[in-house]
Amino acid sequence: MKINEKKSSPVPFIAAFCFIYIILSARPLSTELHLKPEWTESIQNVKPVIAKEELIPFRLSQNIGYFTKDGRIVSCISFPFKATISDSRFAYYGADSQYTEFRTPDAKIAGRMDTPGFPFFEEDRMYMFFPGGTSFGMYAEDGSQLWKYESYAPVTAFSSSTGGTVAGFADGTLVSFDNSGNQTQRFSPGGSTYEVILGAGISQDGSRIACVSGQDKQRFVVAEKNSGHSRVIFHEYLENSQNFQVLVKFSSDSKTVWYDAKGFLGIANLDTLKSSRIPIDGRIIQIEESAVENIVFVLSRNADTYTVTAIEPSDHKLSSFSFTGSSAFIQVRGNMLFVGRDDRISKISVSRE
Repeated sequence: MKINEKKSSPVPFIAAFCFIYIILSARPLSTELHLKPEWTESIQNVKPVIAKEELIPFRLSQNIGYFTKDGRIVSCISFPFKATISDSRFAYYGADSQYTEFRTPDAKIAGRMDTPGFPFFEEDRMYMFFPGGTSFGMYAEDGSQLWKYESYAPVTAFSSSTGGTVAGFADGTLVSFDNSGNQTQRFSPGGSTYEVILGAGISQDGSRIACVSGQDKQRFVVAEKNSGHSRVIFHEYLENSQNFQVLVKFSSDSKTVWYDAKGFLGIANLDTLKSSRIPIDGRIIQIEESAVENIVFVLSRNADTYTVTAIEPSDHKLSSFSFTGSSAFIQVRGNMLFVGRDDRISKISVSRE
């Protein structure tokens, strides 16, 4: 892949953001947010790993691979059709694949999923979406199928956590499962003229699920398991509907749910059962939590402009920086923010001083 050396890096935007935030911040804080650029590396500059280190996955355009915290690009693999990658494994596959081999970060074959379909990896969990779009299964680390779920309606939303799996369907049904495939919740949020689940999330213990549902009176709903039934504990209508898949995500402590809405990031506090909104330009792609005073980073996209927004856990936007590109990602490890853009990855140190 040819590298265009004239492309701009996110680093100048980050540096400008740091200066503007410190000088022009309109809200006094006991400490100030500092983002310090550390390095920028081309994903084509592959170097073998020297010692056993934590490997961080990336996906940019038609490339997947792994890199280290110190900026070593361990692998970069181009794929022609589709691919999926997580911390522990990756796979690439074609439109008519009858099986899928998956590999460890060091590219060794770890197993094979002997069913046709479209694999999806998230952390240490593996799933397969079967042809037809109405069914999926969960798989063990060796590629054997653990359980399977079939529906008559297409799957329109999906998410997982350490505590379980949740799927939303075109008929407006939301279903959650434990790790053995047993249904833990099943209900239809309703309240809209046209029922469909556009985004879904599940808490870390699997006891709560959330979704954005419906067209014409679209709404956000959170429910929890209560004596074998689903009990809605929070809901709100959204003024403007979106007609595409949206991100819904629980925080790591499961006390907050974030969701993508038209023109803003919705934040539901499950302790107070109150919500807040932060204006966000474009479609929200990723939400990642930092170890630095629980700062949250949000990656959004509007056409070819990507924006990284830093927010506090409640409802305060610290600031943001933007850059242009055809693909991007963010990853967070401790006090480190990694930003990928097209063919480059940058590391930024995060602190409050």
